[in-house]
Amino acid sequence: MVAAPKTFGEVLEQISDVEGWLTDEQARRLYDRTRELQNDARIVEIGSFRGRSLIVLASAAPVGVGIVSIDPHAGGDRGPQEIAPDQHLGDSDYHSYIDNLTNAGVADRVTHIRKTSGDAHGDVAGNIDLLYIDGAHRYGPARQDVNAWGDRVVDGGTMLIHDSFSSIGVTLALLTSTFAGGHWRYQGRSGSLAEYRREPMSGPESIKNALLQALQLAWFARNVIIKGALTLKLYPLTYLLGHRTRDWPY
Repeated sequence: MVAAPKTFGEVLEQISDVEGWLTDEQARRLYDRTRELQNDARIVEIGSFRGRSLIVLASAAPVGVGIVSIDPHAGGDRGPQEIAPDQHLGDSDYHSYIDNLTNAGVADRVTHIRKTSGDAHGDVAGNIDLLYIDGAHRYGPARQDVNAWGDRVVDGGTMLIHDSFSSIGVTLALLTSTFAGGHWRYQGRSGSLAEYRREPMSGPESIKNALLQALQLAWFARNVIIKGALTLKLYPLTYLLGHRTRDWPY
């Protein structure tokens, strides 16, 4: 039997010890969009790592919502400067993912597909109501996720993309897809978690939509400088830019 959705406070408590890059503010946005879904909706998450964001989605989803998690758990594309595959790390992430979902009581709500997102289309039938993308942050895979999986989101559905206006690859993917397209209306962001709603827009609306996203590029430039400064250990510069930790901004 599927348990009733948890309160946001309960969800934050559940994910407090789960490794990942989702902030509390970003978790709130995921939680709120998920709670708005109808019982027959479908959620697809691309890039689950150790389950932090997936626990939010599965804990907030109304009874009856289908939830699909896509992650090859191959040990690559798992975090800043961790691009190359490492199967030992991937298996460790996978086992932590299973343990974390089980401890949160949501493992039975999730269908896990251990493949890359590009290889997983045939494993997911039908349309998507809420798409959360936090997969490979390189330009090619990120753009493919936005375009190919985004095309499967229903009209009025939601697409949320982590590391927007922070990762260079993800931001370039947005510049060549959501900026110019006439069907992804920008809804704002929580840190690097950008939200889009799929709906048609007129020409003037599309221009305004592109401008709203373009305004985020100043924040993107700041983040790129911070990442460079952190790499070079120029910590006073990151402090001057308002970044108080030695973690990459997200």
